[in-house]
Amino acid sequence: MKNSVFSQKIYSFLLATYRWYLQTPERSLHEAYDAALKIKEIEDKHFNGNKIDIDSAMYSNSVMDYFESDLKKLLKIVRMRLTEFRASRWFLNEENQKAAQKADIQHLSPSLVLEKLNFIDQVTSKYTNISDQTTSKALVVRPPNIAANSVISDDDSLLVNTPTLPPKIPNRDSDKKPKSKLKADTMGVLPRSILSTISRLQVELDPNSEQDVIQTFRQTQRRTIISIRFILLLIIIPLLTHQIAKAFVVGPIIDRFRSSEQMQIFLNSEMEEEALVELQRFEERLKFENLIIKAPPLLPEQIETEMKNKAREISEEFRRESSNAIKNVFADVFSVVAFIWLLLVSKSSIAVIKDFFDHIVYGLSDSAKAFIIILFTDIFVGFHSPHGWEVLLEGVSRHWGLPANRDFIFLFIATFPVILDTIFKYWIFRYLNRISPSAVATYRNMNE
Repeated sequence: MKNSVFSQKIYSFLLATYRWYLQTPERSLHEAYDAALKIKEIEDKHFNGNKIDIDSAMYSNSVMDYFESDLKKLLKIVRMRLTEFRASRWFLNEENQKAAQKADIQHLSPSLVLEKLNFIDQVTSKYTNISDQTTSKALVVRPPNIAANSVISDDDSLLVNTPTLPPKIPNRDSDKKPKSKLKADTMGVLPRSILSTISRLQVELDPNSEQDVIQTFRQTQRRTIISIRFILLLIIIPLLTHQIAKAFVVGPIIDRFRSSEQMQIFLNSEMEEEALVELQRFEERLKFENLIIKAPPLLPEQIETEMKNKAREISEEFRRESSNAIKNVFADVFSVVAFIWLLLVSKSSIAVIKDFFDHIVYGLSDSAKAFIIILFTDIFVGFHSPHGWEVLLEGVSRHWGLPANRDFIFLFIATFPVILDTIFKYWIFRYLNRISPSAVATYRNMNE
């Protein structure tokens, strides 16, 4: 009896699963159609039936971020459900359709399916490049340091939609073009300066130029706001995570296990040596003060009592410091996890902030570029940099309660700044020398 009931349950479950499988195309199409209806509803309600434009001046940046988030989510649902619709229709054959008819599963008529697909295409066709618009549209600005008469390959047009690359330099493929074409591109009937002046006048006389300038300014403003906000998040979120985890998660656990008096006070020998030096200095200070005030000498029992009180105070202080070092280790793990999570969920913001820094760096003058390069190289790989690295590594060791290993510190200072200096020189030779040769010449003159 039990076996028959169990078999009946399994059969019912398999039948329900099979019915769900047969209904997959219609269910996927229905969900995609609902998402398209929601997009259309937002257009009709908030944008007068027009496209949801992320650069629209009708609403504030916060409101447009809200609409942009909903639009991305709905477009993702439409793409996933249409893919599921096509795949499920490909796997369903005639036998499956006959089985669906036997199971009383009513399919949509072909005309209704085509009508829904047509509506979905009409709504989503306006947003085919929505990912490019939100991350990189008109965000890449060509640096002003590139010479006006430099030869630019046809692939440079891709830089407009590429937020992760600096301005492209002519490669070998561009050098393989016929010389006659290059001469035709670089030479003309009129001088280049006159042609550039005519082009500038055409832009100024264009009635749409003002709208283009306003749109470019809004895009630049939006990029700046996104970049500054993301930089602040990268700083604030790990710090808040560290403090919250240390105060409410790691701290109570560590205090509970280290509350016993039998627990070890010092994490390493350096802490113990520091405590002994402090206790010895207290004893010497006590005797010195007793001598200069011309008071009766302290009895050995009184000195011993004072020393016991001071030793107890020092032990409590170093116990707290040891516990704090252990808390820092685990709290830092939480901070690193929060930082990595923020990077993973903010890929579009990373692209925007990279373009933001590229625009700032490549937009600087040659002397400013040389000044920044010299400043960074002198701080991190200069003559006095080993002292800074030593202080930094000792601070990190103390933060985690580790003994400052002098051999490791000296080995790090002997290798890492050299590697960093090599990377700086390679970047200057490989990229900056091609993008802005005058900046490299200024750097060499200032460095001499």
